[in-house]
Amino acid sequence: MKLEGALYPWRFRIVLGLLAIMVGAISWRIVDLHVIDHDFLKAHGDARSVRHIPIPAHRGLITDRNGEPLAVSTPVTTLWTNPKDLMAVRDEWPRIAQVLGQEPKGFAQRIEQNANREFMYLARGLTPEQGQAVLANKLPGVYGIEEFRRFYPAGEVTAHVVGFTDVDDRGREGVELSFEEWLAGVPGKRQVLKDRRGRLIKDVQVARNAKPGKTLALSIDLRLQYLAHRELRNALVENGAKAGSLVIVDVKTGEVLAMANQPTYNPNNRRNLQPAAMRNRAMIDVFEPGSTVKPISMAAALQTGRWRPENKVEVYPGSLQIGRYTIKDVSRTEGPILDLTGILINSSNVGMSKIAFDIGGETIYDTMRRLGLGQDTGLGFPGERVGNLPNHREWRKAETATLSYGYGLSTTAIQLVHAYATLANNGQAVPLSMTRVDSIPDGVQVLPEEVAKTMQGMLQQVVEAPRGVFRAQVPGYHVSGKSGTARKASVGTKGYTQNAYRSLFAGFGPSTNPRIAMVVVIDEPSKAGYFGGLVSAPVFGKVMAGALRLMNIAPDNLPTEEQQTAEAATGKGGRI
Repeated sequence: MKLEGALYPWRFRIVLGLLAIMVGAISWRIVDLHVIDHDFLKAHGDARSVRHIPIPAHRGLITDRNGEPLAVSTPVTTLWTNPKDLMAVRDEWPRIAQVLGQEPKGFAQRIEQNANREFMYLARGLTPEQGQAVLANKLPGVYGIEEFRRFYPAGEVTAHVVGFTDVDDRGREGVELSFEEWLAGVPGKRQVLKDRRGRLIKDVQVARNAKPGKTLALSIDLRLQYLAHRELRNALVENGAKAGSLVIVDVKTGEVLAMANQPTYNPNNRRNLQPAAMRNRAMIDVFEPGSTVKPISMAAALQTGRWRPENKVEVYPGSLQIGRYTIKDVSRTEGPILDLTGILINSSNVGMSKIAFDIGGETIYDTMRRLGLGQDTGLGFPGERVGNLPNHREWRKAETATLSYGYGLSTTAIQLVHAYATLANNGQAVPLSMTRVDSIPDGVQVLPEEVAKTMQGMLQQVVEAPRGVFRAQVPGYHVSGKSGTARKASVGTKGYTQNAYRSLFAGFGPSTNPRIAMVVVIDEPSKAGYFGGLVSAPVFGKVMAGALRLMNIAPDNLPTEEQQTAEAATGKGGRI
């Protein structure tokens, strides 16, 4: 019997040829993939095993103007798992929950709810010691990640200024939010090998180093911030008040040296945080400033040249009828006729209104606008409000009068202190800053220098005159300022809330060479009265006294040798 190959030789050769071609093709493909085009297999292998783990960036340090830390980043450990892996080891769940310090039942529910996911956090923000203690148990499916958590050394004292970050270390309030790009670093990448279950096999290399955030030096002086926080808190307790704000500004540089609000909160523990406590009232709450804007209206009158400090105005009988409106003086004046300084000392609404009728509402509006009321401060603070400074097409007497003594407009504490800082800086407005300023910035002359200096002297008399706001006085220093009491507008109506007031005081010191301006706002005092000279002026005096000494500003009101001798002779001198 003949062989099949012998009968059909051409078929045999075809089969051998095809086999040879197939072997050659396979051999060539092997050589191609392993020698010539090896990137293909490498890419597919890497896609299944090579992973990039983010390297968290160290967030920038926030300090006060003297380098004291206000926000620092501390390393923490975050524990995570692949729920799909844990579903295969149900028997280990009670032990894992016990090590994590969690309820076994709650832990089991979380795993089952996320059974179809490949990633789930088990615990975040553990200290490195706590994290290592858990990982040392080598629990199946439990892994650790290095992260950073923000810590605020000053706690509630600087909470409204500094703000806080969220669980992912991103700024959510205050400076942390407004300077997010500056503070947030750039995360790095670490290349690792993992098996199909996501377990780490090998740490290959650092693909990209993390770039830390930049340090931010604020204008805040932590010493003054503590002082303002303490005195404002005490004032709220003593007066049974609802809330309050206090702002201190450097007259020459425009730096915000302190900004305190009550109520406040602890950014390191926000479990029971109330939303109302988060508000930076100094920048967000708007209010009618009342008599604290009378010096600005008076400056507008002096600037026209039609009025001088010695000019007289009749204020008798302490009321003024304008159509259906009646303007009244709250306090009893010294006499039927007052000069311009007397109008400020007695806070006469009638006297201020008559001056306003003479110069016109447009003049007062323009001066207030140039001093920053109703204008953006440029600080870029989250949620900051501009307020409202109305400019009527027709300035009727009612609108003119109310604007002159602080009603019909709304402002914030930061805007009001900026206006007083401009008065104290001889009429030159410098931009406000929440960061440290190393040189005096260029200012804009918004008020004639002679007018500003005249107002400084008149406001000094408001504090030091026999009928002045004596509670604002500072031993050893001349200070200037004006109190104010404003009724609170009711929400949703056009009227005012009964027996609800804001007590205000705005001023600067020392009067001979002003260095710092300050505004104190106390919201709804309910115990010992509500007038600004009674409630807010003492806070101004205490904080101003401490601030001037902490800043080593030389006294300008020390008694002379003759006065000391006279006091000793009359028994008024202090003990030696």
